[in-house]
Amino acid sequence: MKNGTFWLLTAAAVIAIFAASRLVTNDYFFFAGYVVLQYIVLATAWNILGGYTGYINFGTAGFFAIGAYSSVVLHKLMGPPIPVLILVGGILSGLVGLGMGVLTLRLKGVFFAIGTLALAIVVQTLVTNWDFVGGSRGVYVIRPASAPLLGSYIHYLFLVMLALAGIAIAVARSIERSTLGFGLAAIRDDEQAAEAAGVPTLRLKLISTTISGALMGMAGAPLPYYVTYLDPSSGFNLAYAVNAIAMPLIGGMTSWVGPLLGAIFLGTIQQAATVTISSSLNLLLVGVLLLLFVVAAPNGLIGLWRPRRRAQPVVKAES
Repeated sequence: MKNGTFWLLTAAAVIAIFAASRLVTNDYFFFAGYVVLQYIVLATAWNILGGYTGYINFGTAGFFAIGAYSSVVLHKLMGPPIPVLILVGGILSGLVGLGMGVLTLRLKGVFFAIGTLALAIVVQTLVTNWDFVGGSRGVYVIRPASAPLLGSYIHYLFLVMLALAGIAIAVARSIERSTLGFGLAAIRDDEQAAEAAGVPTLRLKLISTTISGALMGMAGAPLPYYVTYLDPSSGFNLAYAVNAIAMPLIGGMTSWVGPLLGAIFLGTIQQAATVTISSSLNLLLVGVLLLLFVVAAPNGLIGLWRPRRRAQPVVKAES
């Protein structure tokens, strides 16, 4: 399937899902759905660098918070609409991702992972000491009570995040089927061999970090309007970094389908646990499921399907 066709099908799926959601009368569905969709964007963004390129990023919360706090700044200064906030958050996070790549992509393995973690800590320290965005006290963001044509504002936020999820999936699939994706796969498999074969490894890695960071920032931009109160502990929550890594691992890291499946599977379980038991169990569930999948399905959910598909006997057409 051509990338253009996939983008059209993704847009149609977004419209169909939102149209079906209008039949739901309980607003909790939209609050929980927003979180799951947010994790789809984060997991897909993380997988562009961690899955396609093979560079583990522990700085997800930093990029996510850059998008969130850029929205706080713009809200205080002029209050533009959310699409503008998303665009600005994506640009800022993409530039930070590019800068991080320039500084750290010559490192490999655990050294690169530590560098990304250090980035998140530096950003959190800066935000905590920046009084304009509330500092350690946090900041309130008053969202409108309703949105034009949609009624409740949470329905609008759900639609925004649904559109972002569709864009992230389409971008990841386009990368996977492009020359860029083949180059990133070569880097993941053997970077030295790829460089010897003429693959511009550093340039491709910089593109990967920029796109990954931009999508994470775009996912964080609507957060202040969702939570209405943003402080460093919520903006830099450990759950963002842990889930962004766990969901592609559980779903499968070699395809755009993996983060999608992992985010829906793990995100739905976490939301169900939040309602029925306690949100404190969310990270425990992540740890238990990660252990199970590492042992039983190291290639994730898509790894369980592909061997079965290959094992199906070929039936010859009758003459």
